Amino acid sequence: MTNIGIIGAGRIGKVHATSVQTKVPGAKVKAIADPFMNEETKEWAQGLGIEKAIKDYHEILEDPDIEAVLICSSTDTHSPISIEAIQAGKHVFCEKPIDHDVEKIKEVISTLEGKELKYQVGFNRRFDHNFAALEKAVRDGKVGTPEIVKITSRDPEPPSIDYVKVSGGMFMDMTIHDFDMARFLSGSDAEEVYVQSAVNVDPSIGEAGDVDTAIITIKMKNGVLVVIDNCRRAAYGYDQRAEVFGSDGVALIENDTANNVQIAGSEDVRSSKPLFFFLERYMDAYAEEVKQFIDAIHSGEDTPLGVKDGLEPVLMAMAAQKSNKEHRPVKIAEILADIEKD
Repeated sequence: MTNIGIIGAGRIGKVHATSVQTKVPGAKVKAIADPFMNEETKEWAQGLGIEKAIKDYHEILEDPDIEAVLICSSTDTHSPISIEAIQAGKHVFCEKPIDHDVEKIKEVISTLEGKELKYQVGFNRRFDHNFAALEKAVRDGKVGTPEIVKITSRDPEPPSIDYVKVSGGMFMDMTIHDFDMARFLSGSDAEEVYVQSAVNVDPSIGEAGDVDTAIITIKMKNGVLVVIDNCRRAAYGYDQRAEVFGSDGVALIENDTANNVQIAGSEDVRSSKPLFFFLERYMDAYAEEVKQFIDAIHSGEDTPLGVKDGLEPVLMAMAAQKSNKEHRPVKIAEILADIEKD
């Protein structure tokens, strides 16, 4: 049995705690820490069978019985806590992104070097039953050589402006999942990114310095072309679809819905709308990613997403930000060169 400590008891921390306690065999949450821990959260933790609900995460890092930590705290704490946890000899599962700063991600990489510890980044969509099946079909050669990947990612409603201001921007916050999916489905890292964007949903998002609608085209190193369309608003629900077109055919996935009943009449054909909330769509995926993290600890195999898989989407997001600002295609090599200069 692997004892886990969760750092961060917000929405995603609670999702992971619930998943581990109810859906992940071979692991249990021994402690959860949050600087804003209150009586309500303590009662919730107790109800899940979690022994300790505390404010100071250092108690988790100092506990010799806890072998692994799940970092679910605010983004600005991900890389420093990762480093502390690695230095404390803990296996680490870190929610995306590891950091918005590439140099800080590199610090995590260097801290991990030479240590027999597992590190996994939380890009949950890879573990969704639809996306996982699509990638397997491509990997099994069902479409031949992949040539074009299309990804649709639209949220049902925009986040609050307060969140927009601290999110790192749409490309770093929302599209970063799609950048990871581009790598997952194409089987390659990115070479060049080009963005066309607009503020079509809420003018205050633009006033905060961000965009809410975008088309991103990416040339991958293996020649696959990727098209991502993003919007912060989809009136009909959480819209997450993908298609891989190849030399021998095409494979695609549609949205999950409450049911797949279609009602056809003389005037129209009706079916259920996509699920509205991301937790409805991806709750099982959150459990599966932690399950595979625990499996890697037990087996000694690599985790399905290592530190490099956390770095590459951040580089793509930085290229998207630069492309959006300068209205031109931006190569990943250019971003790396800029980082070296700094």
